[in-house]
Amino acid sequence: MLFLIFRLGPDRYALDANEIVEVLPRVALKALPSTPAWVAGVFDYRGQMVPVIDLAALALGRPATDHMSTRTVLITYPADEGSGTARPHVLGVIAEHANRTLRRDAADFHPSGIDTPDAPYLGPIATDADGLLQWIHVPGLLPPDVRASLFAAELTP
Repeated sequence: MLFLIFRLGPDRYALDANEIVEVLPRVALKALPSTPAWVAGVFDYRGQMVPVIDLAALALGRPATDHMSTRTVLITYPADEGSGTARPHVLGVIAEHANRTLRRDAADFHPSGIDTPDAPYLGPIATDADGLLQWIHVPGLLPPDVRASLFAAELTP
């Protein structure tokens, strides 16, 4: 499998390339008042409003730092079962130091052994010469209430 590697603080994380629509530079966002601080805003992507979350704000409680390698990564976010739409959503995530890819077998990743109910997006971990690498579980990125509010407009005719 191919993964996009990025960092949150000193730690490395991976997104499955099969879940990535496109990797963009940082984009200008329209803020969304009354959303969690880690919801960075929305932007127009080819005529579609795409919500964007800040992974550093979500995981570390601070906004992403602007580096040359900070990217807006568009990912495929699964549709809710029973939501009336079978079409997945596009979700943007701001990722720091998103400038490498890596091929790894899914079997190389193993459970951390730690329950993280407040961070269900934290998936299994692999090791290599650079240390630990944690796979991000895309469906776990958004709590149900935030998911419903960010994608509510897509359900409205």
